[in-house]
Amino acid sequence: MNARLPTFATEPQQHPIPDRTGTNAWLDDEEGQSLLPLYLPADLLAHLQPHLCRLGERAGGELDRLAYEADQNPPTLQHRSRAGLDDQRVLKHPSYVALEKVAFSDYGLAAMSHRAGVLGWPAPMPAAAKYALTYLLVQAEFGLCCPLSMTDSLTRTLRKYGDPELVRRYLADLTTQDLDALTQGSMFMTEQGAGSDVAATATMAIPDEQEPGRAWRLHGEKWFCSNPDAGLGMILARTQGAPEGMKGVSLFLVPKVLPDGTRNAYRIVRLKDKMGSRSMASGEIRFEGAKAWLVGELGRGFAQMADMVNNSRLSNGMRSAGMMRRAIAEALYIGRNRRAFGQRLIDMPLMQRQLAKIMLPAEQSRTMMFQTAEALRRSDAGEEGAYALTRLLTPLIKFRACRDARAATGDAMEVRGGCGYIEEWGDPRFVRDAHLGSIWEGTSNIVALDVIRAIRREASLPVWRAHVQALLAKSSWHAQPRAHVDALIERVESLAEKAAEKGQEALARQAATALYRLTAAIAMGWEASQTGSMRRMLLAQLAVRHQLLPADPLQGEAATNLSPLFEQAPPRGDVGVVNIFAD
Repeated sequence: MNARLPTFATEPQQHPIPDRTGTNAWLDDEEGQSLLPLYLPADLLAHLQPHLCRLGERAGGELDRLAYEADQNPPTLQHRSRAGLDDQRVLKHPSYVALEKVAFSDYGLAAMSHRAGVLGWPAPMPAAAKYALTYLLVQAEFGLCCPLSMTDSLTRTLRKYGDPELVRRYLADLTTQDLDALTQGSMFMTEQGAGSDVAATATMAIPDEQEPGRAWRLHGEKWFCSNPDAGLGMILARTQGAPEGMKGVSLFLVPKVLPDGTRNAYRIVRLKDKMGSRSMASGEIRFEGAKAWLVGELGRGFAQMADMVNNSRLSNGMRSAGMMRRAIAEALYIGRNRRAFGQRLIDMPLMQRQLAKIMLPAEQSRTMMFQTAEALRRSDAGEEGAYALTRLLTPLIKFRACRDARAATGDAMEVRGGCGYIEEWGDPRFVRDAHLGSIWEGTSNIVALDVIRAIRREASLPVWRAHVQALLAKSSWHAQPRAHVDALIERVESLAEKAAEKGQEALARQAATALYRLTAAIAMGWEASQTGSMRRMLLAQLAVRHQLLPADPLQGEAATNLSPLFEQAPPRGDVGVVNIFAD
């Protein structure tokens, strides 16, 4: 099947500026197609194939156009109706609403992990299915994926910790595919005086005098609230008379509209004028006695909210992976279809190095997305050790993939040249959106420290070691690079153990990066061995050689043949013969 959709331009192949518009993002990604059978059951994958193909087609054309229009026309805040009535609402551009319909209604991306029937499948789908589809969507639109993720994550947390009555009241509306009946979710955690220091939360919850022991009233402000007009929000607040610090913080569910149909007592003060994710509203919220219901145990708010945060962090890593896939796909298309100085760009040695620097983190993040999704599936099934592995892999992908996306999207912009700096081409939007990943759901420092917390509290390192060694046992590495990998397992584990010691937090980022890079390299080697992708094994070895082994920046080195990375048909064969260390 041809990955290119029909085009009505006149002789586009003769135009000096290559335009990838109309490319099916699924059919154009042969490497991705080869990976999914490793992470999804065969019957589910067969069922999803037409949906993946259709979404890939829409992402390459229709959805990309809608995303551009939504980005150019950010939402606005209406406080009163034209008749002067108090009628606060966020007004969304029609293109953004159309994107909501695709994500929430057509594909049920927020519902498919929670109920049967989405896309005609008779059971809830594993995380890998949801992320495979959303990975295509985010190649066109980033901002919407935040409300999508928060609705999915709020539903998960409510089902896990919420009172059965609350679950019965809201679950159906959180998981419906009827856009008019849908209740979207949000998470309001950030405060001006607290930021990432949740223990400093000042928003106060006092018992509701009309429903003592059941309901609460919230007073205070939240400083950065994405999707602020969502129907339900998860809120952290300090209960009246509670101790200082984290033990005084509890988790509450706050509906926009109360069960009796009246509007709850909180207001959106203003919307944020953001650098990126401009299509989706973010704002400041003031709680003026808003009615709320406790979720889980008093004083356990952050521990319970962490489940929602971690699910959202995995989604954040997936979004960065999807944006990097779009970046490398655009850069490869330009490289293959633009000529300068009598050559194709992709045949030039320096351009090959630049493309490799985009492709490697893009493929690492995709591998880590699927590895973490599979660990989450096993954890939810109660498999021993899977929770500890999930708790480690989740902050790893949030920390490193989100940082890598900033460089990858910037490098892809440069490949396009001057046009890459023009809004019509989308590159500036991807660069702006990519920077948000390192801030949302915890800055890089906070998330690196969460890696250390997983090592300390969940004893994640022995589980991690067992996991990567199991992958190696099913892989076909050449003896020389395999020796390097075996030695690196010892060194990386030692570094991570040292970083987890008291007073060694300054090593957290270095340890997190090393864990991520090595895990991704080993997992990519396993994927290569299962699929026969020599390209993937080459990428795995490039990661080992250039990201994990020492190098003298002033000493020239023999150039690795990078050409196999850029062949349109991925080279396949005996991956055990690939060895870039011999030179």
